[in-house]
Order: sequence, then C-alpha cells, then structure tokens
Amino acid sequence: MEPSSSWRTDQVAAALRQISAGLAALADAISADPAEAPPESRHRSLIAEWGTRGLTRSEASALFRKHGFSPQAAGGWARGDWLEVREDGRRYLTERSLQWLAEQEPSDDTDGRH
Repeated sequence: MEPSSSWRTDQVAAALRQISAGLAALADAISADPAEAPPESRHRSLIAEWGTRGLTRSEASALFRKHGFSPQAAGGWARGDWLEVREDGRRYLTERSLQWLAEQEPSDDTDGRH
C-alpha cells in the first residue's frame, strides 16, 4: 500500500523545516562576532532584566534585540515553555525560566566553606 500524497507532503515539509533550522544555525555560527557574549550569557541577561513583569509584544521584541536575539525567538521561547502570553496580552517568563536563572546564579557557598 502506497502512502498518501498528503502524508508525503507533510514529511517533505517537516524535512525542509529541519534543513532550514540547520542552515540558520550554521549561518549564525559562521557570522557570530567572537567579541559577542555567548548565547547562555545573553539568555541570563535577558531573563534577569525581564524578571517577573509583563511585557507588551513590542517591549519583549525590543528586549530580545537588546540582548542579541531575533524578536522571532520569542515564539520558540513560548513553544519551549520559557515564556507565556497571559489573558492581559502581555508576555511573562514562566516559572521554568525564573528557576533556570536562579540555578545559574553562583551560590554563597562557592568557596567551599559552610
């Protein structure tokens, strides 16, 4: 039994999305400015500045830009449960984001003394 045409179309579309994402990552890697902070550092800075306040779409986009990310990255953050749009239309970081940031902070016990 031969797969349906729509199934094949869906498979091709999924493969093209994967190729596109891979090419975007490659383009980012070869065009990255070595003086620019690494992505993890920029994530920490963005989340720390955002905090618990709700941002409008344009405010969130501006914050992503300020920290070296495309405003469209917010969509990926939403899909990954890093931010959410609430009933008031504002974007908020999820508990997952805030917890991740807290885990990145150096503890007071880093010198080994208790």
